[in-house]
Amino acid sequence: MTTIKLHTTINAPIETVFNNCRNIDLHTKSAYQTDEKAIDGKTSGLIKKGETVTWKGKHFGFYVKHQSIISEMQYPSYFVDEQLNGKFKKFKHKHTFKKENNSILMINELVYEVPFGIIGKLFDKLLLKNHLTQFIIQRNKFIKSISEAKQ
Repeated sequence: MTTIKLHTTINAPIETVFNNCRNIDLHTKSAYQTDEKAIDGKTSGLIKKGETVTWKGKHFGFYVKHQSIISEMQYPSYFVDEQLNGKFKKFKHKHTFKKENNSILMINELVYEVPFGIIGKLFDKLLLKNHLTQFIIQRNKFIKSISEAKQ
């Protein structure tokens, strides 16, 4: 299994950051580089616990689908999305939000497992982990910019 953990400091109210992170429309805008779109389940607005969304996006030159469910949510402290159907053997992304001084610390912890044995592990080590890390970094920059602009 692979773990990616990223920290982003955002100068905005915790509720704003939390809601921006679960906003389907903002996710679509932040994922422009992969042409990611919500195609089934919750396809716009704020996703809630128990709701699903199916994403379709272009990664490594191929369109792939990824269906996830919001399996846990404690407003406005954290939520977890987990893969129901997709290319991963396991995919769990925990989003945590903590007040620190006058800002919010947003923590992304993504734990996933790839299929295809040694070939999958090699692909992960050479390309996938960096791709996912950069995807989340780009998304976090977008969330930070949108959240701080609403001040």
